[in-house]
Amino acid sequence: MEDFGPQLPEEDNLHEHYTFTVGKGQSPLRVDKYLIDRIENMTRNKIQNTAKNEGVLVNGTPVKSNYKVRPNDQIQVMFAHPTYEGLLVGEDIPLDIVYEDEEVLVVNKPAGMVVHPGHGNYSGTLINALIHRFENLPNNSSERPGLVHRIDKDTSGLLVVAKTEHAMAHLSLQFAEKTSEREYVALVWGNVDADEGRVEGNIGRHPKNRLQNTVFSEDDAEKGKPAVTHYKVLERLGYVTLVACKLETGRTHQIRVHMKHIGHTLFNDDRYGGNAILKGTTFTKYKQFVENCFKVLPRQALHAKTLGFEHPKTGEFMRFETPVPEDMERCIEKWRNYSTYQSNT
Repeated sequence: MEDFGPQLPEEDNLHEHYTFTVGKGQSPLRVDKYLIDRIENMTRNKIQNTAKNEGVLVNGTPVKSNYKVRPNDQIQVMFAHPTYEGLLVGEDIPLDIVYEDEEVLVVNKPAGMVVHPGHGNYSGTLINALIHRFENLPNNSSERPGLVHRIDKDTSGLLVVAKTEHAMAHLSLQFAEKTSEREYVALVWGNVDADEGRVEGNIGRHPKNRLQNTVFSEDDAEKGKPAVTHYKVLERLGYVTLVACKLETGRTHQIRVHMKHIGHTLFNDDRYGGNAILKGTTFTKYKQFVENCFKVLPRQALHAKTLGFEHPKTGEFMRFETPVPEDMERCIEKWRNYSTYQSNT
C-alpha cells in the first residue's frame, strides 16, 4: 500500500485526523508523550515527524514535539491526506452471511477482522468487504457505510448492516432506544459469586491509559456515558466462569470494562490485563496449562452470540444466533476437563 505518512503540508490542504482537549488536571507533559498515550498504534517517531512538518497544532498554532501541554489546550493532529476512512477501497473478502434481504444484512464476523478502517488497520476490514459487495450503502453518523453498530477486532460474532437509508435510520433508532437484543458469551477470570447480576456505571476513557476505558465512580458521574450490562452464569469451571452478558447499552469495550470492574476480567484480554494468570495456583503445571489455553485462544474470550431487532420494513422481530467459534470452544473444553480433574482429585 502507498505510504501516506506525514508530508510537508500545503496551506489549506491539511486534514484533521485526531483532536484532543487537555483535561483540567493535566500536569505539564511533552505533547509527543501525551499523544502516544492517546493514539493507538502511534510511535514517538511518527509524532515527532508530524510535528516537524507542522502537523501538530495546539490552539491552532503548530508546535514542536517538546511543547508542554497545559490544561484546556486544544490539540489537533493534521496530515496532508484525508483520513483513511475517506480512502475506502472495496476488497474481495469472504463474508459469513447469516441472513440477507433488500434492507438488511446479518454477518458473523470472525475474530481478527476489524469492523472499520482506522489507524493501523487500513485494509481487510468489514467495511472494505461490504463496499466491494454492495453499491451505495448508506452512511451512518460517522460516515461509515452500512454500520449500525460495531464489535471489537478480536471479538467474534453477529453484526447487522443497513443496506438502505430507511434501514439505517430505523435500526439506529432501535439501538439508541435499547429495543434491540444483544447477548454475548464470555469466559472470565474467577468464580462469579452471584448466579446473575447487573453492572451499572458510566464508561469513559481511562484518564491514565487512553487505550482503555474505565468505570467512573459516582463522584465523577458526569464523566463517561451511562452503561448497563446484565450477566448470568452459564457454567462454573473453577478458576474461570462462563457467563452470558446482555447489553442494555452499547459503549466501547462495555463488557470488557464492566466485567473487570466487578473483579472478573475477560480471559486473555490483553488490553485489560486478562492475559496474566489472575486466579489459580502457583504450581508450574497450572501455569503451563493456562499458557496452553492462551495459545488455543489468542484473544479475549468474547463472542456476540445472539442478535435481535425489528425488521425495518416488515416490523417482524428477528433473532439470530451463531455458535461459539472453535478457538473459544476449545479453550472452554480445556477448562472443563481441568475443572473435572481438579474436583476428582
